[in-house]
Amino acid sequence: MAGPLEGIRIIEMAGIGPGPFCGMMLADHGAEVIRVDRPGRPAPEPVLGRSRKSIIVDLKSAEGVAVVRDLARTAHGFFEGLRPGVMERLGLGPDVLLADNPKLVYGRMTGWGQTGPYAQAAGHDINYIALAGALHAYGRAGDKPTPPINMVGDFGGGGMLLAFAMTAALLSAERTGKGQVIDCAMTEGAAVLMGMIWGFRGLGIWKDERGVNMLDTGAHFYDSYECADGKFVAIGSIEPQFYAELRKRTGLDSDPDFDPQMDQSRWPALKEKLAALFLTQPRAHWCALMEATDVCFAPILSLEEAPHHPHNIERQVFATVGGMVQPMPAPRYSGTVTAMPSPQPSPGAHTEELLTALGYDAARRATLRSSGAVG
Repeated sequence: MAGPLEGIRIIEMAGIGPGPFCGMMLADHGAEVIRVDRPGRPAPEPVLGRSRKSIIVDLKSAEGVAVVRDLARTAHGFFEGLRPGVMERLGLGPDVLLADNPKLVYGRMTGWGQTGPYAQAAGHDINYIALAGALHAYGRAGDKPTPPINMVGDFGGGGMLLAFAMTAALLSAERTGKGQVIDCAMTEGAAVLMGMIWGFRGLGIWKDERGVNMLDTGAHFYDSYECADGKFVAIGSIEPQFYAELRKRTGLDSDPDFDPQMDQSRWPALKEKLAALFLTQPRAHWCALMEATDVCFAPILSLEEAPHHPHNIERQVFATVGGMVQPMPAPRYSGTVTAMPSPQPSPGAHTEELLTALGYDAARRATLRSSGAVG
């Protein structure tokens, strides 16, 4: 089997970032994902666009809109990432498609949500996580907020959350016979990802400032450190037994300054001591001393290095697909082994196949092509 979602058909309106990530997650786990590309538009990001089928459709054409409606009639799910109201103006809004197919799950991906004062405003990951209260927490003490690339809004709080919601709604549709619309807002997803931090704040154990808390580089035992060769390591020795192991392996068990682990007033000075220690040896030295131990240690690997680490090799975390190194599908299943991803198709690569499967005869397919409704 290709994965636990084998037999599920999803229609994806081509976009960038979180939409393709959602499509990749669904395809990685066995769903047949059909991407509707626009004429003259390039393919999306190559890794996020893997394991798809592609059809080019001109959505400004009534004939093209009819093709998408016919595809949606055959599907279990459908998702788009356009501004609120755009799909309705195209004649492909949820009311139309759910009337055609009452069991359809219709996913909507936006930054701000379908309603609210910001709903029609443009934005990117940095803006969504800012409004959610997340960006304020990322960065070092005394420095400005540092965006964690676009992992939190676009992918964690956006694409991953929509893939989860699509799967949940598909289970509901199978049980009830009724589809529904999913309003997935990256701002809200970023807020959800901060759930534990909100809990810590409610308990009074998280300060609403950067770089002074245990998990945000405030603590000496939870941070990254530079080594003598300019490479870095990551330490996460939170629990007492792990902290004791860190001290033992670094020779700090005899230094009484490190005894009061949770005394926050001492953290800055202890961090300076640890930083000076790690600078005395290259990264390989610290790896030999602490890798695969209960220190909670790992080397900070570059994109070039990560695929070649022995653990990642044994676990087959990465593979080369279409000449490009990329992460393999995750997580793993005991009964339904996910397939090796296939390279992203060129836009329109499956147009003829999909139209034929819809029952369009040769004459109709030729007419659609000649009119430019499909490509």
